[in-house]
Amino acid sequence: MESKQLLEMLTKGVAMELNLSIKYMWQRILVKGVEGAVVENLFRDIASTKMKHAEALAERLAFLNGVPPNDIEPVHVGVTFVEMLKEDVQAEEEAVSLYRQAIQVAGKEGDFGTKRLLEDILMSEEKNLDKFSKLLVGMTSPFTQP
Repeated sequence: MESKQLLEMLTKGVAMELNLSIKYMWQRILVKGVEGAVVENLFRDIASTKMKHAEALAERLAFLNGVPPNDIEPVHVGVTFVEMLKEDVQAEEEAVSLYRQAIQVAGKEGDFGTKRLLEDILMSEEKNLDKFSKLLVGMTSPFTQP
């Protein structure tokens, strides 16, 4: 039987993934100009992946007799492209942190199915964090060669 802590982490993951899916969809729609052309497909792809993560987590949560989230946070999109990227980096860092903790809990509980699911999602989150971090550096620092 899964602990209350693991079920809460999975529920939080579902809520977070749904929130971020909406956020990235809106960012794709709102960002214009050169930035929009550069990141349109990235935001679309990540929003879609987030929705798939939410569904996979929800399926696992239901299998473990958990309940759906009832406290999804408001979506904050950001105003400027740089602000969007800063918030996206922060959101992905929070996701990475949550999933790392949940992997530890699932492992301790011997729930290897949940642990495997979370490891797969974690890898995707780390890739997103890397992409957003690189874009942010490109927007806030001059491109220079060492």
